[in-house]
Amino acid sequence: MLPSSDEPTPARNRQLRRWGPLAALAVVAIVVVAVVVATGGGDDDGGGDEETAAASAELPEGAISWTMAEEDDLDVTFPDTCDPETGKVAIPFFFTQECFADVDDNGGATSNGVTADSIKVVVYVAPEDDPVLDYVTSAIANDDTNQDVKDTYQGYVDLFNEYYQTYGRTVEVEFLDGSGTSDDEVAARADAVKAADEMGAFAVFGGPVLTSAFADELAARGVVCVGCTGGNEEFYAERSPYLYGVGINADQLQLHLVEYITKRLAGQPAEWAGDEAMTDQERTFGLLWIESNDTSAIQAERLEERLGEEGIDLAESISYTLDPARLQEQATSVIARFKAAGVTTLIFSGDPVAPATFTQEATAQGYSPEWLIGPSTLVDVNAFARTYDQDQWAHAFGPSALTVRQSAENSASYQLYEWYNGEPPPAVDTNAVLFPNPSLFFAGVQLAGPDLTPETFQAGLFSREPTPNVVTSPSLSYGDHGLWPYDDFNGTDDATEIWYDPTVEGLDEVDNEGTGMYRYVDGGVRHLPGEWPDGPAAVFDPEGTVTTFEDPPPDESPKDYPAP
Repeated sequence: MLPSSDEPTPARNRQLRRWGPLAALAVVAIVVVAVVVATGGGDDDGGGDEETAAASAELPEGAISWTMAEEDDLDVTFPDTCDPETGKVAIPFFFTQECFADVDDNGGATSNGVTADSIKVVVYVAPEDDPVLDYVTSAIANDDTNQDVKDTYQGYVDLFNEYYQTYGRTVEVEFLDGSGTSDDEVAARADAVKAADEMGAFAVFGGPVLTSAFADELAARGVVCVGCTGGNEEFYAERSPYLYGVGINADQLQLHLVEYITKRLAGQPAEWAGDEAMTDQERTFGLLWIESNDTSAIQAERLEERLGEEGIDLAESISYTLDPARLQEQATSVIARFKAAGVTTLIFSGDPVAPATFTQEATAQGYSPEWLIGPSTLVDVNAFARTYDQDQWAHAFGPSALTVRQSAENSASYQLYEWYNGEPPPAVDTNAVLFPNPSLFFAGVQLAGPDLTPETFQAGLFSREPTPNVVTSPSLSYGDHGLWPYDDFNGTDDATEIWYDPTVEGLDEVDNEGTGMYRYVDGGVRHLPGEWPDGPAAVFDPEGTVTTFEDPPPDESPKDYPAP
């Protein structure tokens, strides 16, 4: 059965595409992850020398890790910022990188934007006012100014320049103020041309979050981009070795979802539905998905096919568009169809705004299924979940790539910034979305060795084994490590099981006090693809769950170092 849709007219559809590509808000989603989403520290687990040695065997020429030097008894020196007791960079950060040796000659100008003394990085800064993003992210609005963002970026770059191995070069940052809104493809391409040709970037951090045109143009001009909005796995592969995401992509989330449904839900009664008449019925699945770009229908069909291969059929698959003027109209029809089809378990794969309307309409129609969180953006954060019909969302659960949240002040990135700079990050609300880009980039520079090019940057990232499973950070990897059926250009690999409890009080992702929190099952334990446990989903039982960490678990706490 192909996905069906309440299809708008072609002219209206073009107009509404400006609201559509919300899957691309993966970058924005990082602001609600109070941990590092892309440390780049591929082998760090507080020990892990055996893993380090295995991964280091494939490093680019000239990149010599502490472990390699120790094992091969190499006569090399390491920076003063290396901790000789651990062989890792001496910063109070649990996911810090292993030390890399100094070199006598870095090869000089090895690539565009690279000289013997410097590496040019351009940081994209979005316009202060963007009506599209403002509409979508109103629930997590923040007070950070663009100058706060620039100052925070500079603070992290200063830290990594001092502590990480850059082979005699200094990363020099120049800021590019975006010339258009987040969905303006023409402006995005013009900005990319400016970054590449006028500003001479070797690499760019970030970009407009609602179009892939910026990333596409940079790749065409041979510029690395960390944290650009891209597309599916084919998009990244076709533009290799230039683009790297900092979170999990939609297809990977879909693979997690299929495994989760197959192992933990299919063939069992819908015991967590709000309608008692459904709780004794075997689950009947439906899919509600956002039509946002040319790949939306492809992804929906792919999910249906993957479930079908597991013997699981969808009773209905219906799309919607995020058109504020028509969302209620769409919801009325959509909910009626799912109810008529007898769907007990409704998979939602879409944006963070629409569930408020759909859940309210479900209550109005006396329809209360299980709400299964599918590949979505920001739906699995407290700030948005509190805006949904609470009686409905009390039956929401599923896999999530996010980790157990911490308050901004307790996050690893906040504390690291304050340790080095002697003050909190100026962009306190969006600090967590800024940190992954320089963190990943400097890790890649270390791994690339002295001959820094886009190819060696990729080879270094691809050489590292996945990071270990912990609860305060996702497991991260790039390249092919047997986890995905393709080379991975995004960081996060694992996911955890969550459910929504409308009775719990606490802080949301921007530290607003309120009621309603996601609970993380089994203390937030995370599962790699292929490793979800068999048996009924362990949801709606508060025992063993957590909602926040005041402090990281003791075995995930960093070593302390004196402030510089």
